[in-house]
Amino acid sequence: MSVPEVLYRVQTIAQAKAQYLGFLNATSMPEPDLSQHGPEEFVGSNSEGVDRYRTTADRILSGWLKLFELGEVNIGPIPQWNRDPKSGIEAPLVFGKSLNYRDESLVGDIKYVWEPNRHLHLVTIAQAYYLSKDQKYIEGLRRLLESWFDQCPYLLGPNWTSSLELGIRLINWSLAWQLIGGLDSPAFETKSGMEFRNRWLRSVYQHAHFINGHFSRYSSGNNHLIGEAAGLFFAAVTWPYWQATTRWCVRAKTILEQEAFAQNTEDGVNREQAISYQQFVLDFLILSALLGKSAHEQFSDAYWKRIEAMLNFVASIMDAGGHVPMIGDADDGYVVRLETISDWCPYKSLLATGAVLFERPTFKWKAGTLDEKTRWLLGDAATSRYQGIPSSSEGLPVQRAFEQGGYYILGTDLETPSEIRCCVDAGPLGYQQIAAHGHADALSLTLNVNGTEFLVDPGTYAYHTQKTWRDYFRGTSAHNTVRVDGMDQSVSGGNFMWLQHASARCDVWECDDAYDRFVGLHDGYQRLTDPVTHRREVSLDKSRRLVTVTDTLECCDRHEVEIFWHFSQACTVTVGAAAVAVNGSTSIVLRGEGSFIERSGDEKGPAGWISPSFGVRIPTTTLVDQRVIQGTTQIVTTIECLKG
Repeated sequence: MSVPEVLYRVQTIAQAKAQYLGFLNATSMPEPDLSQHGPEEFVGSNSEGVDRYRTTADRILSGWLKLFELGEVNIGPIPQWNRDPKSGIEAPLVFGKSLNYRDESLVGDIKYVWEPNRHLHLVTIAQAYYLSKDQKYIEGLRRLLESWFDQCPYLLGPNWTSSLELGIRLINWSLAWQLIGGLDSPAFETKSGMEFRNRWLRSVYQHAHFINGHFSRYSSGNNHLIGEAAGLFFAAVTWPYWQATTRWCVRAKTILEQEAFAQNTEDGVNREQAISYQQFVLDFLILSALLGKSAHEQFSDAYWKRIEAMLNFVASIMDAGGHVPMIGDADDGYVVRLETISDWCPYKSLLATGAVLFERPTFKWKAGTLDEKTRWLLGDAATSRYQGIPSSSEGLPVQRAFEQGGYYILGTDLETPSEIRCCVDAGPLGYQQIAAHGHADALSLTLNVNGTEFLVDPGTYAYHTQKTWRDYFRGTSAHNTVRVDGMDQSVSGGNFMWLQHASARCDVWECDDAYDRFVGLHDGYQRLTDPVTHRREVSLDKSRRLVTVTDTLECCDRHEVEIFWHFSQACTVTVGAAAVAVNGSTSIVLRGEGSFIERSGDEKGPAGWISPSFGVRIPTTTLVDQRVIQGTTQIVTTIECLKG
């Protein structure tokens, strides 16, 4: 830990202690100057789906809310905001900064506490009001917010621990505030309505004050810092009623500009090496830029170009069927929703938004349709703008080699029903020293054929709880790569920390009409008594539709080696002299130099699992090529991709 980080942490602890003692806090709110003007209409739509929004809002007001693998759960018309709906444990109302939210016995699973408190569902209620003008939605929104103010007093409990959670809540409050009419909302017309407005403004001020004093810096300065800055920016621009908001706006905007470049490579890859966080961070960056545009707080051209580059990456790794590999951590977290359909795809939504913002035919091709979230963010003019953009696959994939981000795409017949798309990971473990959301997946690959998934990254499953499963899904054996002596490539130091990082690189990248070829290596097993270097070559013979994977283990002594191949849960796998995997009308044939061990739904290993969404794990087929080697050894695996 560096000296500046130590000093910063000491300062943060001292500030929290002072707040606990009643100093440096925002218990009382300065008188707001309501003559100041917020942004022009930032969000709105003449959506024809009014009945759909009303139906969803009615379910929310009756207490029903979708929550990860639990599905739709009833948290009550007046929720217990500090209660974990999964375990039933209610976190104590102690000083938030001293609350150990990682203690499952104290708070339950904090993910399930925080998710409803992000208030994405309150925006749905506000959308229903915006479209219908039915007062019951304003009354319901008020009831929920006042219950939150009652149960979550300033600085106390689990909802006053993480600045990121406050930032996301502020963004959704901003959308809801604007959708019900801002200061001119009918919600504030009566005396009690004015009291509600003032109470809401007081909490907004306290949220912003809290974030400004508790930014995530140094080792934790990842997507949290971007989300916190976005939340503070939304507060300052939406509610510019206090002198402090001018300072907050400048500071938040400065951080967003800096971190857009620090946390995302020039070729558009988020440095956390986690695809889910790519969409999470993109939302923070795009939402802030759109809000800034509506309030004459423009972001730089370079900032917008970095957003476009990040969308390029999403478009490039998405296969013809719309699948995106689950590389790195994923917790199904969203900044905003704005859409109610169950099969909504956040990646296609981002590309639809990008198609309109940057007039990119390739983004439109990958998005397929203009989704409701884009309509709400960009207004009704987005429909005609989107229709005016030609839809074309010409120029796709946008990019094949992401040298800074560390991803390489081998493929043929791309963007057609016959495509082969193989994504190889030679990127860093994750961002900064702790690499919190990275997985030990150096030189792993995914393989999609004909727009269907075959060899996959199995996902994440758990975060703060269930250590065995957390370790498995982020470990080397849960990825399509090589494990040596039963050890992960990188050394874990906890649920969100890596102590030693495997460093991967690409040595050769060749791409032409006949062949694609990648050669790379990593040094994760140099720490062994007899150091091992894993070198992997992946080649694609396009005319034969044959992927060849050559793994070379450079060493001197004896080692146990395992090569893992994880199949999509949609595949039926038959193992004989070769392994044949069938997904729909498409199949592949995988051949090794020896026999494969088949694992499926093994809880002791664990092995043979996939987590398609947070909190969900289902059995799938994993094949393991397991052997003992003596000295430098080369192992060849071939994958024949049939057209179907």
